[in-house]
Amino acid sequence: MKLGVNLDHIATIREARKTNEPDPVQAALLAELGGADGITVHLRGDRRHIKERDVELLKQVVKTRLNVEMAATDEMVDIALRIMPHQVTLVPERREEITTEGGLDIILQGEFIKPAISNLLAAGIEVSIFVDPDPDQVRACAKLGVGAIEINTGKYAEGNDPETQLELISKTAKLASKIGLRVLAGHGLNYHNVLPVVRIKEIEELNIGHSIISRAVYVGLERAVREMKDLLRRD
Repeated sequence: MKLGVNLDHIATIREARKTNEPDPVQAALLAELGGADGITVHLRGDRRHIKERDVELLKQVVKTRLNVEMAATDEMVDIALRIMPHQVTLVPERREEITTEGGLDIILQGEFIKPAISNLLAAGIEVSIFVDPDPDQVRACAKLGVGAIEINTGKYAEGNDPETQLELISKTAKLASKIGLRVLAGHGLNYHNVLPVVRIKEIEELNIGHSIISRAVYVGLERAVREMKDLLRRD
């Protein structure tokens, strides 16, 4: 299973002092040395952590794949079309939230985000949509022509009836794979709860950030990524 490392909280630490370190670009290089298969950052409308310049520089130096999470706004689409990351993951966004709180409701918002998806795909950027583990949401995503979804593992990671949540994630992943979508997953996963998700064979990649950055405080980023990557190996 592939590992995308989210570096938002490297920038969170930087922004706590409004200085120039730690640098997400340098962190990306260390994450790749540790075995990361991709680098993920969330460019928010309020720029609370990752900045446009970070994304520009990451596109130049990342040797694996650069995945930019963003809202489906005209501003963000224009930025993506200028920088051309390998992948864009469309996510919901509220200014008052601490972190992303749930998946996009494609059943309700599909028509609204359809132009953004069309423009990104036309430019050759792969588009994924962050959705809750709900088969109806997956079917709605498929109708929009995207090639991938990322299943929100947040409720499972919170320990909120994890067995039921894991079953729902598995069911959603199976359906998505069956209808031809690449299946990714993430949100709240850590070194202790990730293994049951790794065993869902339809999921090909996990995006993990906070847990890895937290571990890196103690052991360094390269080792923290390597330890997570070891957990993702399917023997």
